[in-house]
Amino acid sequence: MYNCAVAGAPIEVLKRVPLFAGLDDKELQQIANSMRERRFKSGDTVTQEGAGGVGFFVVEEGEADVDVGGETKGSVGPGEYFGEIALINESPRTATLTARTDMVCYGMTPWDFRPLVETNSTIAWKLLTAMAEKMR
Repeated sequence: MYNCAVAGAPIEVLKRVPLFAGLDDKELQQIANSMRERRFKSGDTVTQEGAGGVGFFVVEEGEADVDVGGETKGSVGPGEYFGEIALINESPRTATLTARTDMVCYGMTPWDFRPLVETNSTIAWKLLTAMAEKMR
């Protein structure tokens, strides 16, 4: 399904993500270092509604359609993100994302995220605040 590389995310990509807006460069670098590149080909299923969710993704290039219950609800593209709730509770995916074009994303797993927030309360608080704002 996807190709995984070892390089972390460029902080320039993370700076475009509203979820990370309150973080400084040092904090962004810590997050970037824990992310891994993921590539999806046009037509690939990026996430499957109802399947286990084990990752958070930031889109650097490309676009994916978002479907919920078989109905198109929008799309995601560069600078957008999905799967942030899976970082906290590994809940099932709430939507199916299908790559409309080839995509380059950066992903983080809960097992990368947890030590990051456990050792840095400033990052944890800023991310929780941003997630709460998004859910309103």
